[in-house]
Amino acid sequence: MSLLTGISGPRDLDRLTPVQLEELASEIRTFLIDAVSKTGGHLGPNLGVVELTIALHRVFESPADSILWDTGHQSYVHKLLTGRQDFSGLRTKDGLSGYPSREESEHDIIENSHASTVLGWADGLAKANQLRGLDNRVVAVTGDGALTGGMAWEALNNIAGAKDRPLVIVVNDNERSYAPTIGGLANHLATLRTTDGYERWLERGKQMLNRTPVVGRPIYGTLHGAKKGLKDVIAPQGMFEDLGIKYVGPIDGHDIQALESALQRAKRFGGPVIVHCLTEKGRGYQPAREDEADQFHAVGVIHSDTGQPVSASGADWTSVFGEEIVRLGREREDVVAITAAMLRPVGLGRFAEEFPDRVFDVGIAEQHGAVSAAGLATGGLHPVFAVYATFLNRAFDQLLMDVALHRCGVTFVLDRAGVTGPDGASHHGMWDMSVLQCVPGLRLAAPRDADQLRAQLREAVEVDDAPTVVRYSRGKVGAPVASVGTVGGMDVLRAADTDRPDVLLVSVGALAPVCLEVAELLNKQGISSTVVDPRWVKPVDPALPGLAAEHRVVVTVEDNGRAGGVGSAIAQALRDADVDVPLRDFGIPQRFLGHGSRPEMLAEAGLTGPAIARQVTGLVARLEGRLDAAGAAAFGTD
Repeated sequence: MSLLTGISGPRDLDRLTPVQLEELASEIRTFLIDAVSKTGGHLGPNLGVVELTIALHRVFESPADSILWDTGHQSYVHKLLTGRQDFSGLRTKDGLSGYPSREESEHDIIENSHASTVLGWADGLAKANQLRGLDNRVVAVTGDGALTGGMAWEALNNIAGAKDRPLVIVVNDNERSYAPTIGGLANHLATLRTTDGYERWLERGKQMLNRTPVVGRPIYGTLHGAKKGLKDVIAPQGMFEDLGIKYVGPIDGHDIQALESALQRAKRFGGPVIVHCLTEKGRGYQPAREDEADQFHAVGVIHSDTGQPVSASGADWTSVFGEEIVRLGREREDVVAITAAMLRPVGLGRFAEEFPDRVFDVGIAEQHGAVSAAGLATGGLHPVFAVYATFLNRAFDQLLMDVALHRCGVTFVLDRAGVTGPDGASHHGMWDMSVLQCVPGLRLAAPRDADQLRAQLREAVEVDDAPTVVRYSRGKVGAPVASVGTVGGMDVLRAADTDRPDVLLVSVGALAPVCLEVAELLNKQGISSTVVDPRWVKPVDPALPGLAAEHRVVVTVEDNGRAGGVGSAIAQALRDADVDVPLRDFGIPQRFLGHGSRPEMLAEAGLTGPAIARQVTGLVARLEGRLDAAGAAAFGTD
């Protein structure tokens, strides 16, 4: 029996010898490469924290001691050591989450998968333990990438203020978040990482003392924990200790014994301690180590032996944006790009290669990115800030008060908007069209296909006196959806063949094919409909209320939460125009959705052609004073 299958909980690690621990680490890497290659997931980060996770669970008593993971990309090893070894359904509906999950295990304290927040959690938990008189430890595992976020330093400022409050901060320093970490902090950590004078001196002392009977290793342990005075002669790690936080490291993050020794010292200390661990993202898997882009930060289904994708995918939304922003960059020297530590995931890789001086990676700092964009716009440039839709939430105040209030021409490009699928609640981009509705002057586009994405991106960067937003879905772009005419600024995707059609279907973004399917199903029931794509969903097109008045029912379909979304905005526009037409809005229910494929999630939300058509048929029938049960049932159930 393998060592891994004999681990049902963290305390099973206690009986293993140092040699067995190394064997276990090797088994875990083999398991991860095999399992994640079949399902896709965050492979590189987990390969880098195998020894660190083993050491954490040997030194600390989870769940009494709280081990908190910033972001959670690196939680797979933690799952394996806490009784979750069935990875066959990883990131699929009803399978293991790709992040820590309270529903899965008592060892998962927080479910956060937005970066830079774990130190705030740790500060609060440590305060709670102190007030309640508990001696349980709090351990926060964060990364050098997450430390580029302002929230991390706000938390450090508070943590450092309590010299007698135990809290262990483990910095998993692999020089990367998604891509290589940038900025002043990264340079400081690089100095610590590459200043080897201290480590050479320590290694010579270790060799000498290990030959000294009885007292050798204890003395070495003391020297390894030497305080700032000695280390500052050789390595400038004073930044952390100047904050009032004790510093231990740098430690080889793949040496279990060294890690345990450092963590034990940190555990015994009665105040905040930083343990600085140097790890290799993708360790033990050559294809990951050779991947310059992100060392297999996240992969789809791949061949485990080569790391190559099992199947080639067609053009996706991100690549369409990436190609068009390069074209715009060639045409307009004022177009610059901003990313928050996700240059390639948001499609700016080619732009950076062609225009390296016109790309600004702000680190995991969306708030700063938005304000910096306002400054760039004020300085005469047109910034395009590409970010996942779910992460724009973090910069709302800056978008409102710095960009919009100052009428700055900034374009925000929101990747992975709407239902995203396997990453679950924290990554579904279902909030943007609601939170942005209240921003004065902002214009928001939801392209339905690749051609519209290209066109609307160009329209967005022409606006120089207000923020613009272009949002699109995750994954492969569908076939082009042609228009058959226009009304105002709206595209008509299907025209009714009667002067008084029954239903006006307002299609938002990538759900255009669903709306066309609904129209076809309604037509089979003798219900006529018009399908329009507003293209720009904020502000509501002035022609829409008049068009709505020509129909008996208005139906809106959006890949966004229903509360405050496009449907709500259109309903308000109809009321303001005194158009008294019933409106039914279809969207994502206002709750945290789980993980699964995009089609599964859309079906669960009732955003399929048959589900919508069935409800619209019932609505039209009720307006006629009758309910054709047979007709409604023809579409099945949700």
